[in-house]
Amino acid sequence: MEIEYKVNHPITPNQYIELVNKTALGERRPTENETIIKGMLENSNLVVTAWVDDQLVGIARSMTDFHYCCYLSDLVVDESIQSMGIGKYLILVTAESVSESCKIVLLSAPKAEGYYSKIGFVEHNSAWVLTDVSQLVLP
Repeated sequence: MEIEYKVNHPITPNQYIELVNKTALGERRPTENETIIKGMLENSNLVVTAWVDDQLVGIARSMTDFHYCCYLSDLVVDESIQSMGIGKYLILVTAESVSESCKIVLLSAPKAEGYYSKIGFVEHNSAWVLTDVSQLVLP
């Protein structure tokens, strides 16, 4: 099987949804809302994809300034072909697309927590998430 990697190659919301729903990440993404998915794709400024023929099999979707920080929001590989190094290569192509000093940061899905330390990521325990802006405490 030959895998082709592409940087910022357009994908449709349906292609994204179909891939994500083949993985455990599907339960953590709003795949029922195409408007949100479309916005996620349109506003990501670094998207690395993996293809087998015309089939999307992997994606690393990031937001970055290309110099200091790259937030890797999605790392997805079709579960039927995981353990072939596709995820690692998606991260490598992401890293090659930003400056050498740029840090890649991500929040792990619970089922993938053990994966990232095995491939060289360092755990950082001070991440904070605001999921409901109405909970923001103002002066």
